[in-house]
Amino acid sequence: MSTAKKFQNQKVIGWREWVTFPDLLSEPIKAKIDSGARTSAIHAIHIQTFMERGAPHVSFVLYPMQRRREPAVNCIAEIRDEREVTSSTGHSHPRYVIEINVCLGGTTWPIEVTLADRGLMGFRLLLGRQALKGRFLIDPNRSFIANRKRAEGTTKSTIERRDS
Repeated sequence: MSTAKKFQNQKVIGWREWVTFPDLLSEPIKAKIDSGARTSAIHAIHIQTFMERGAPHVSFVLYPMQRRREPAVNCIAEIRDEREVTSSTGHSHPRYVIEINVCLGGTTWPIEVTLADRGLMGFRLLLGRQALKGRFLIDPNRSFIANRKRAEGTTKSTIERRDS
């Protein structure tokens, strides 16, 4: 199969897009599409671990709106892994990894996301190449070109929303 045919049916997205977590938030989050980053990361604070039904879990607070502390969404998720992640500044830090359904451009699929304090960063969500691999082509000259509608019929994520 030629390279052109291989990519012919893939959706094109911009360098930043609106995404949703259908099982967690009703409002979209602005995401930076970052093919240079291997792993995706979401802004999370007040991260605490605990055991539930014999499995490690994490609770955290998510502020989905940039430069705002409202709304605050309390979340709980099963921990999938803990990894050393090297940040853009070159520093390595251990981060918890969770799995969550993400919706972008009408496509919903599960991704792994690390929990990090991204309060000083320009975007509350970074979508890395592992999450995007084989699904989209990125046009670095464009922004917000994917459909903002939620995909219907999504499966239940391992994340629970607990309002404060």
